[in-house]
Amino acid sequence: MLTRATRSRLLGGLALTAVLLVTTVPAVGWADPPGAECPPGQHDCDVWDDDPGTPGSGGPGGGGPGGGDGGKCQWNGRTVPCHDEILGWFNNGDGCYYKVVEPRPADTPVGFDWYLLTCNGGDLGSQRTELRDTPPPGYGAPPDPEELARRALASIRLLPPRVAIAPRKDIGPGLVGLPVWMWASPGSTYFGPLRASAADRGLTVAIEAKVDRVVWDMGNGVRVTCTGPGTPYSSTGAHAGKPSPDCGYHRGYPTAGTYRVQATTHWTVRWWIDGGVEGEPIPQTRTSNIATIQINELQVVTE
Repeated sequence: MLTRATRSRLLGGLALTAVLLVTTVPAVGWADPPGAECPPGQHDCDVWDDDPGTPGSGGPGGGGPGGGDGGKCQWNGRTVPCHDEILGWFNNGDGCYYKVVEPRPADTPVGFDWYLLTCNGGDLGSQRTELRDTPPPGYGAPPDPEELARRALASIRLLPPRVAIAPRKDIGPGLVGLPVWMWASPGSTYFGPLRASAADRGLTVAIEAKVDRVVWDMGNGVRVTCTGPGTPYSSTGAHAGKPSPDCGYHRGYPTAGTYRVQATTHWTVRWWIDGGVEGEPIPQTRTSNIATIQINELQVVTE
């Protein structure tokens, strides 16, 4: 396998040869517009995929020929980087990397550029030059900041809440009309804030994910919204026998029965471009396990 230094020297020599030979290469016109459109046969041209891979692995986002980066492109059944810092930008429509020949040859027509193509998925033995009036599809597409934000989001774990209620069915039933306490396990993986960032070609996006509310489905059509994880019930605590100070079904259940209680955390993922401009927040939800509560009728003792 050629080292990067060796490849750079070879590419430099080939580029010089390309400059000397450009007058013999016919101009090629392309109907496709420049930008990030998918060329024929390229089903995954979104280089800002949510699965960035492992850095240095050679897989998606992990480098490859020349240590490039930028998501997943395919050629002959194998994954190649969509961008290579030495070879340029990959066009899956023809399997070639494209890089503008520099310095620009003096006799280059106005509005055109010479490109050095490294074809067959990046084979240095398969190179040629091409005169174009537009870049090939996917050439130099800027990173999508929201996709970078989603890539950063994919690198962290937003766990569903682990919930508990009181009174607990395994200890004893509750009674109609008495307060019910609800709470969830605290911690950053359940409620945030969690922070991460992703960078590509000079653009950095930072995110912060945080729960802003918890919606409890009480199993009888009633929903209770809390702003935090709630307070665990203690029979010896200051609020024993009273409504929860921060998260409870204060009126209690109006009728006896067995109810299945579930909570959903609503996350807001905020993101910023290079620490400045803020993008549109990305909402996320996580739903808990089910907790069961038994409610009995309040018995009135008469004499």
